[in-house]
Amino acid sequence: MDDLLQEFIAETRETLEALSGEIIAWELQPDDRARLDAIFRFVHTVKGSCGFLDLPRLARLSHAAEDVLAAVRAGDRKPDASLVSAVLAIVDRIGEIVEAIDAGVALPDNGEDLLIAALDAGAEAAAPVAQQAPTNQRVAQRSVRLSTELLDRMMSGMSDMVLARNELARRMRDHQGDPGIEAALDRLSLTVAEMRDTVTRTRMQKVDALFSALPRMVRDTAAEVGKSVQLVIEGADVELDREMIEMMRDPLVHIIRNSIDHGVETAEERRAAGKREVGRLVVSARQSGNQIIIEIADDGRGIDTDRLVQKLTASGQSRGRDLSALSERAKLDLIFEPGLSTKDEVTAISGRGVGMDVVRANIEQIGGRIELVNALGRGLRILIHVPLTLSIIPAIVIGIAGQRFAVTRQAIEEIVHIGGDAIRVDLLGDTATATVRDRRMPLVDLGALLGLCPAASGAVDMLAIISASGGSFAVAVDSVLDHEELVIKPAAPAVMATGIYAGQTLPDSGSPMLLLDCAGIAAEAGINFTRDAVVQDDESEEAAAPTVDALLFEDLDGRRRAVPLAIIDRVETVPADAARFTGGRMRLLVDGRIIPLAALGETAGRPELAVLRIADGDAEVAYAIAEPVDIVAVPTEITPSAQAGPILGVVTIADEQIELIDPQWLLGPDTGETVQPGAPLCLIDGEADNWIATFLKPVLEAAGYRVATKAEDSEQAAVILSTDAGASRDGRTLLLSNDRRDIGALDRVYRYDRAGLLAAVAKRVEAA
Repeated sequence: MDDLLQEFIAETRETLEALSGEIIAWELQPDDRARLDAIFRFVHTVKGSCGFLDLPRLARLSHAAEDVLAAVRAGDRKPDASLVSAVLAIVDRIGEIVEAIDAGVALPDNGEDLLIAALDAGAEAAAPVAQQAPTNQRVAQRSVRLSTELLDRMMSGMSDMVLARNELARRMRDHQGDPGIEAALDRLSLTVAEMRDTVTRTRMQKVDALFSALPRMVRDTAAEVGKSVQLVIEGADVELDREMIEMMRDPLVHIIRNSIDHGVETAEERRAAGKREVGRLVVSARQSGNQIIIEIADDGRGIDTDRLVQKLTASGQSRGRDLSALSERAKLDLIFEPGLSTKDEVTAISGRGVGMDVVRANIEQIGGRIELVNALGRGLRILIHVPLTLSIIPAIVIGIAGQRFAVTRQAIEEIVHIGGDAIRVDLLGDTATATVRDRRMPLVDLGALLGLCPAASGAVDMLAIISASGGSFAVAVDSVLDHEELVIKPAAPAVMATGIYAGQTLPDSGSPMLLLDCAGIAAEAGINFTRDAVVQDDESEEAAAPTVDALLFEDLDGRRRAVPLAIIDRVETVPADAARFTGGRMRLLVDGRIIPLAALGETAGRPELAVLRIADGDAEVAYAIAEPVDIVAVPTEITPSAQAGPILGVVTIADEQIELIDPQWLLGPDTGETVQPGAPLCLIDGEADNWIATFLKPVLEAAGYRVATKAEDSEQAAVILSTDAGASRDGRTLLLSNDRRDIGALDRVYRYDRAGLLAAVAKRVEAA
């Protein structure tokens, strides 16, 4: 009987976890027969099991719920709000009794008569009953239940096996041995890798275990604050380490309750703002590489950053700083200030001073980070990035002062070598800063911080750019040694207490190694991104000249050229024999398709070709190059080419004359040009793509037209070029399309059809 009782308790727990969400969904869609049947089957099963196991209280409660649900199924009762609340209260009580049975403690039966009476038609809603926290994941198939301690021991043993395999592989590399032994090691390595993946998956659960309790919580919270909120859950099938799921529960609950209380407006406020009365809250999960992204998005009022500044200043937490001078990004991050609450009154949900700082600390504790995307008046998106598992993580091994350290790959934005003006180290007084492509950030001398060496007095050769909460900082490193999947375990308490280490590992080198805690390093170095506005270069304080992003590359003929980044789909390497002269021009066979291939130089004699895949609209072409160099900002002041052809014009980049490839030559039809002489004014609509305005200007100027981009010149313009299909048509407006089918159209022109474009401009000039 004990085994049957434990089986009943486990099965009931699993079903209860998802059942409250099913009831909420059924309330929103009363005609959903499938959900009603699922709820009915649950209470019916509980009733039947209770009779066999002699559990009269559970039998009485489930029998009452079954009767009312049977009436709903028969059409005799309507599933109104009071009925749903009463059923929820019964389900809650069943859960409490089951937990009490499992714990072997007595649970008073007072109040159960009221719960049953609330099921009657016309009865008042039952008082809410505290919901027992779910403990297991619901499974669709039969399974063997294992204790979490046993799973942890399995994972620990598997981790030790991985480390032993790594050590054996290292020793085999150091001492060339018998090929037969090496073959056996390869088989062992394959088996260990497969077993590691299998054991790791035993720790994985669907995020549904985290999301299943949300419908009930959203319903109750919204009712408590007098709001209507529709919850949408996406990606519940994504899997995550069960330990991560448990550690994410409290932060997720806090964020969602905040979204309902702070973010979503009341029905009256939403009507006044032109929104529908029912707020929308979307909770989703998706996998991105080796991390899981959980997103909570609402369509409420967003965060008023000016109000954040006022609240901090009024509370005396501004520490004498002028917070109004912060950037909008830095103001938004003030939401993470300890003790901050934007509520003026204390309620059960808000205003108690326990805020987003605790949420961020909990997320960073498991190696994650939190990101805010704010739209004032339209809502807030909160993105939580967490690793898939806490046990085995991808890491970069770096060398500092003769020592090796690991940094999680997720925390490293990039690793760069110092050189030129784009990447340099400067001293502002006694403080070292790093400038990486116009981004100035704090520089941490990690060797000195860890006490491995005195402060570096010589030149720094390499920087690792580290992403931390609220910003980035640079770390001077001596070398980058390896990229490994590492088994992470806690270090000694004295080591972990320093706050700058996240654990220890034993890589295949055989030497123990510490994992750095990037947030702890930032704190130890005194870096505070929230309080201080981002430091900009002196040059950037001046009004920056308008620019367009372009790819700088070495061309086949040895010259450096650039092409607008907006039309580059990707850069890839292809076999040289994929390029052939067929059908009167060079063509490239790629991805099972044949596309035109352009080049300024010889492709013969090369085993492989680097090609730019150029695409815009429905047009696509490949352009062969020697190698890409960098992404650069091209000034919009372009010196036009003396004649039409592949080169649009010339610009100055780093004191060097760089030729710009003409997008219209790449993507346009092979036709001649027809233009009218004279000097009328052409206005490029300011709403058009920035790069379109940049690269059309020299084309029009070379054809003898004056060009303007300011709206105040519209009265004098003979032609107005726009990419907005809804622009007003007064006979002067010429619509620029990115659809190749518009070649030869009467009211629009394909924007890469140079001849068609100039002919259409000339026609409108003549009409004007």
